[in-house]
Parts: sequence; structure tokens; C-alpha cells
Amino acid sequence: MKTINAFDPAALADLPERRQALIRRREALLGPAYRLFYQDPVELVRGDGVWVWDAEGKRYLDAYNNVVSLGHCHPHVLQALQAQAARLNTHTRYLSEPLLDYAERLLATHHGSLDRLMFTCTGSEANDLALRLAQFYTGGTGVIVTEWAYHGVTQTTSGCSPSLGTIASGVPHVYTVPAPRAYGLGGPVEADVGAAFAAGVDAALARMQSDGVRPAALLFDSLFTSDGVYGAPMGFLADAVSRAQAAGMVVIADEVQPGFGRTGTHFWGYQRHGIAPDIVTMGKPMGNGHPLAGLCARHDMLDAFARETRYFNTFGGNTVSAAVGMAVLDVIEGERLLHNTATQGQYFAESLHGLARRHVSVGDVRQFGLFLGVELVHDGDPSRPAAAFTTRVVNGMKERGVLISACSPRANVLKIRPPLVLQRAHVDFFIETLDDCLKHLLPGD
Repeated sequence: MKTINAFDPAALADLPERRQALIRRREALLGPAYRLFYQDPVELVRGDGVWVWDAEGKRYLDAYNNVVSLGHCHPHVLQALQAQAARLNTHTRYLSEPLLDYAERLLATHHGSLDRLMFTCTGSEANDLALRLAQFYTGGTGVIVTEWAYHGVTQTTSGCSPSLGTIASGVPHVYTVPAPRAYGLGGPVEADVGAAFAAGVDAALARMQSDGVRPAALLFDSLFTSDGVYGAPMGFLADAVSRAQAAGMVVIADEVQPGFGRTGTHFWGYQRHGIAPDIVTMGKPMGNGHPLAGLCARHDMLDAFARETRYFNTFGGNTVSAAVGMAVLDVIEGERLLHNTATQGQYFAESLHGLARRHVSVGDVRQFGLFLGVELVHDGDPSRPAAAFTTRVVNGMKERGVLISACSPRANVLKIRPPLVLQRAHVDFFIETLDDCLKHLLPGD
């Protein structure tokens, strides 16, 4: 497993004494499974909009944290949380009209066939429940995911997350397929992305049949964010989805990262492809930092599930979460964030393409609203991914006041996900900072 942009404990002695002490205390209390970002980890203490500050007062542009997609500490969301917490916070076994109002409003953003909601606290839980539903509904166990997917940290979802390393045992029959690829990543460029992805799904279904495994689910993130950020052209997923559903599979669109207006053109990433998933999972920006997640599905699936079992989540859908979720929708609509995301995303892409003309290490720029992937290569050659250089760039950006990360199997794609309230001046600051990194960091691995 490649660990991208992680703190190396061997470098501990080179850090300031306070950070050394915090890191030692953290490992003693939490253990080493909790990974830290950056070679010199940052201690964040405050946030406001697109900015965060560390304990020493240094300001950073947060261009990575899509959990707070409305910006850190958005006042309307904070007011809703505080007001409801001061009245009542309880679970879904009591009647709550505000929860139903929120459910109606959220469902209205989805395809009309998705008419039921179930609430969780995290995207991992939502994907876990979605897989449980799919396996119950189909009677199958076979699940198709992409080769470097990430879908969660429960036993089941980690088994569907090859990017975590050794596949866990939570799902008995996980079949991986190549992610859509419109740029090298060390392999051939696909002329027809949709046909190639559909062919991968067909091949996985054939392997299932050969193994005597009954299909259950096709699970994908519609921007393939861990695989390297791929989402073009619009509509390319339709063929693969059609084939999976014809084979009796439940199609699960994992919208934990692409959802809530991130692409700028649509509220949900799957809507860019004109498809109707059977289940859509949601999380991360759903509560703008508050732990709120869930799924929506067809009523016939959930009704059949309810006849055999029951579902309850102590904190999923609590009254405070419902108020926060409604406030998030208020802001997306009231501040016209889809429009801002499309506008600023386009400007961001144009600016990055300008950098690419000046720096041969920028091999490809992929932009979908305010979700961007910048692939770094050696000498403009897509077959030569610059993984070590990418790590240096991520850490160099942090040292210069911009927070990003990296993704892809080759660890060479800058992963950029700023809050949807980003403005042109913030983009300019990002571009100036990246330009400086590319000028002064050595590309050799």
C-alpha cells in the first residue's frame, strides 16, 4: 500500500519541540493507525471560510477539506446547530416534523425513483448499509469496485476499498475493474472511456459467473476521486450502469465526495451521466463538519428490507443533525453555490492550464466544478508518474500556506477540493503558490 502525503515518524527529531511532544502524546493515546498529513504536521486551531490558522498564528488556504464545503464555521449552519441543540436533541424513534421536512427537501434534489431516506452519521456507515441492502435485495454477494477505490472504513466497506491496502474480509466476493482513464497513468489512453469502463464491468461479471458468484452491487464514486479524479465526458457511465442493472445488480452511487454541488453543473455527480442509481450514499459535506450522512433508495428495496429486519442508528437523523442538514441546503441555494462552483472552477482550470504551459511536470489537469486533479509527470511523459515530486509539492504548498493532498495508484495526482465559497482571489493565491513550488522544487525522484 502506498501512503500518500503522510508524516514519517523518522523525521520526528527534526520538528519543533512542541510538535514532537504532541505527536508522541498522540501516538501514546491513539496508537499509530491514525495517520498525520505532511512531513511537518500542522496543528490547526481555528477556521473561517476558506482559511484555517495553526497554533502559531500562520494562515493557510484550505484547498482540500471538502467536509466543510460551505467554508469553516459558516454562521447560518452554526446558528441552526446552536438553536436546535438548545431546544432538544433526540433520535428518530420519536416523531419529528423538522426531520421529515429535511427528508422531503433532500429527496427533491435526487432522481424521482429515489423516494426513501435512511440516515447515518458517516459515509462509511452509509456505504455499509447500502451494501447490506444490495446483498439482501439480490441474494448475491458479488461487488464490483474500481482498482483504487475508497468507500469507507467499516469491515465491509474497507473490503471494497483497495486504496486502503490489503482487502479486508468483510465482503466475500469483491471484483475490481480499471477506473476510467483519460490520461496515461502509466498505461494507454482510452479513446472511448465509457466503452472501456463498460467492458471492465462485463469482464468482472464474467469472472463472477465463472466463480459461481451471484452479482449484488456495482459501487462507484462518480468522480473516481481516489483513482485519480476522472469524470469526463459527461454520460460515459450510462453504458456500464445499464449493463450492471441488466445483470441484476444494484447500482450504488457513492456521492460522499462528488455530492452537494461539488461539480458545479449538477447537485449530484451521478446526474452528470443521466443515470438512475438504485441507491445513492451521502456524507462529508452533508453537515458542513457536523457528522451527518445517509442514503436514498427506491421504496420497493427498503420496504422489502423492512419486512425482514429493522434499522436504527442512535445518532443518525437526530434533531440537531436535521437542523444542520436543512441549513446546509439553505446556504447552497441562497448563496448560489452551484453557480459559484462552476464559475470559479472554470477559472481555476484555465489558470492551471496556464501553469501547464510553463511547467512540463504538469501532465494533465482534470476539473469538475471545484474538484480538481493535477497529474504530475516527468518531462511531460504520461508513462512516467512523478510520485516523489508530488509528495514534495504537497508539502511545499503546505509550507507556503496552502493545504492540498494527493491521490491515484501512482501517488502523482494533486487532489484539490476547496470550499464551494472559493473566490477568484483565492484561486490566484493558489496558482501563485503552486507556480512557486514548481519553479523551486526539483522534479527528479
